Amino acid sequence: MNDRNDIAFKHLRNFAPLNDKDISDSQPFWKARKINKGDFFNMQSMVCNDLGLIVKGIFRIYYRDPETKEDKNIFFFSENQFVVSFRSFVSRNPCWYFIEAMEDSEIFFISYKDLNSLYETHPNWAIFGRLLAELFFVIAQTRTEEFIFFSHEQRYTRLLGEHPDIIERIPAYHIASYLGITNPSLSRIRKRVESKMAE
Repeated sequence: MNDRNDIAFKHLRNFAPLNDKDISDSQPFWKARKINKGDFFNMQSMVCNDLGLIVKGIFRIYYRDPETKEDKNIFFFSENQFVVSFRSFVSRNPCWYFIEAMEDSEIFFISYKDLNSLYETHPNWAIFGRLLAELFFVIAQTRTEEFIFFSHEQRYTRLLGEHPDIIERIPAYHIASYLGITNPSLSRIRKRVESKMAE
């Protein structure tokens, strides 16, 4: 295994109680893939067949309104996070979103079919599946609650907490779309947050 694979398997061990046999039995199913900036991990209206673990890079999940053609960013995922349209992955129904690489990226991925075969034969991989479902439930519910309970500035601060260098990595208008605000509003929020951090 190369260093990238070692990093990926280490993250999988940190995420779930996987032993040496669990890891070695799963190795044939996990594959490395490079995704160039602007290319897609999954497309809107297609079933999401793979679960990815980001080794390097950052992705946006976004919805494109078929009427207006407007893009609305829903989530960002970066290093050591799983990238997937989880509802599509588990239901086998078409995905509502595009998942696009925002910079040249590397992932480690496994297919739905192979992951489910691990669930059936390895109890610890079944635990992994439960933890994965819980993780994506928390991600989805947190995103909904942030819109209800938090201001734009608070949501921006929380985004920085999860992806500290996101401002340097992707264009600001993508962050504005994620927050549901305009670029000038984002500029004002950034100035306020930066001045508070400087105090």
